Amino acid sequence: MSQRRKIIIDTDPGQDDAAAIMLALGSPEELDVLGITTVAGNVPLSLTARNARILCELCGRTDVKVFAGADAPLSRPLVTAEHVHGKTGLDGPDLDEPTMALQATHAVDYIVETLRSEPAGTITLCTLGPLTNVALALQKAPDIAGRLAEIVMMGGGFFEGGNITPAAEFNIYVDPEAAAMVFRAGVPIVMMPLDVTHKVLTLNTRVEKIRAIGSRPAIALVEMLEFFERFDVEKYGSDGGPLHDPTVIAYLLRPDLFDGRVCNVEIETASELTAGMTVVDWWQVTDRKPNARVMRDVDAHGFFELLTERVARL
Repeated sequence: MSQRRKIIIDTDPGQDDAAAIMLALGSPEELDVLGITTVAGNVPLSLTARNARILCELCGRTDVKVFAGADAPLSRPLVTAEHVHGKTGLDGPDLDEPTMALQATHAVDYIVETLRSEPAGTITLCTLGPLTNVALALQKAPDIAGRLAEIVMMGGGFFEGGNITPAAEFNIYVDPEAAAMVFRAGVPIVMMPLDVTHKVLTLNTRVEKIRAIGSRPAIALVEMLEFFERFDVEKYGSDGGPLHDPTVIAYLLRPDLFDGRVCNVEIETASELTAGMTVVDWWQVTDRKPNARVMRDVDAHGFFELLTERVARL
């Protein structure tokens, strides 16, 4: 067996974040989840920190430490998405309040300390929400940029456009200044935009396979997905909603499921109309230096098979 990949999951759970965390925690042979850091995004920080601990307990993984981070973007008021995720962020199932403790260390300090203490190039940062914690860590300790193996992130869109404004995807829109800082940092980045996530839809047949597992985590995930997808089904008229964040973890487990190309990505921070837009030079029409591997295609069947199999292990 190849060595387990060490990861830190930076997240703002969110039902699709929950699916990503479950996929990671259900893959202990491949992934060593060093810690989970939370950020304000889908819901405020107090709820994202609560939700991450609920998910660890649901998966029987109270050994995974949870650290709360930034409660607001670098320089903008916080925008949240209760209209999608419900008041708690994990609306749908009836979930117990967490009993495991939140760590006293701030998420930004945890990220910095962990990257400095582990051998350089061994930790992957998996970002499922706004990039505020990551930008603050890079601001505080620029040396960590050279210590990261890579950042695999869910965020942005190009041909698909945006989902919170016509131009911007939610994670980038919430804190475009943070995203701009991260994309300029020189860290290897793999980007999972809406162009990929809108190809992995929670079709009824796929959700029923997860329900058939019958375990408490599986049923909770199904109830979360049924709540979460109602918004996108109404908005896009699709059969099921896109499952954004688990694409990040699926890429670590099965990169062969995805296809994309290396190109330059810039983040729009000045325009009111297109704030948070990821300007992806897909056709290389500028001479700007490539700074991210941007995914565009995914084997959706293989993705859901992987998710179902790993949730069954919890």
